[in-house]
Amino acid sequence: MAADTFKQRILKENTLGMTPADQRSSIEIINPEIKRGCIKHVLFDFDGTISLIREGWQQVMIPMLVRRLLELKTGETEQQLHAIVEDFVAETTGKQTIYQMIGLADMIRDRGGNPEDPLVYKKEYLDLLWDRIKDRIEALKTGKVQPEQMVVRGSYRLLDLLKARGVRMYVASGTDEPFVKNESALVKVNHYFDGIYGAQDDYKKHSKKIVIERLLRENQVPGESLLTFGDGYVEIENTKEVGGIAVGLATNEQAGEGIDEWKRERLIKAGADIIIPEFSCAETLIDYLFGDIDRVD
Repeated sequence: MAADTFKQRILKENTLGMTPADQRSSIEIINPEIKRGCIKHVLFDFDGTISLIREGWQQVMIPMLVRRLLELKTGETEQQLHAIVEDFVAETTGKQTIYQMIGLADMIRDRGGNPEDPLVYKKEYLDLLWDRIKDRIEALKTGKVQPEQMVVRGSYRLLDLLKARGVRMYVASGTDEPFVKNESALVKVNHYFDGIYGAQDDYKKHSKKIVIERLLRENQVPGESLLTFGDGYVEIENTKEVGGIAVGLATNEQAGEGIDEWKRERLIKAGADIIIPEFSCAETLIDYLFGDIDRVD
């Protein structure tokens, strides 16, 4: 997608107004039994949860993996392989990119092929992704696109509300850490966070699970004090494993607003307590999570 076209859609998305009734109707409570009012730490996924710089990365990764598998000529159709790869990518969204490339190597091996080092596949993917996002990065650097046009709707308002509550905030991403830090600065959200964590070269020493466990251990707080926002399986599952509150973002990125039912179903399956399309519901959502109000309908 060209930078100008993308800019126009996101500008429209971030300037739409919402009434309090609209805010309430955009919040879907899946688990009304969550323990509210004790949040001290808030964890965010980055890509697709806050930043839209890498919007469409799935449309880069999925075709690449399918193409690699088609080269094996196993008799599987492109449609069959696309379905397999699409499910795999959905279930690993939020993990470090290297794990998805390890998964590709496994799929090649399972089909009798001789895979390359997963790092080779990772470089191929990042080169393809760069072709998609380089105009967005450049537009942000030059000021042609404003930061608010490259974040999920309502992000700044949500971050301001959480900051006013005195909680500590963090980012944990499957994207390489230097990229996450650079892009969080480009969209001007880096100053909100006490820590920004991304994928490392030694990938076995970093994961969202590790970040969550360290966060709770070092601050000597229970899991119920953790609130997580994310659009992937991993951060939702990891948060629920420690007893935290998980808010799933089922944003329809292509339309620029509304719920993506495919995402919604998978986030609920992963254990999301609440589903939202974006953060336009920030005031109502934060009041509910902190126990100021008991209902959002």
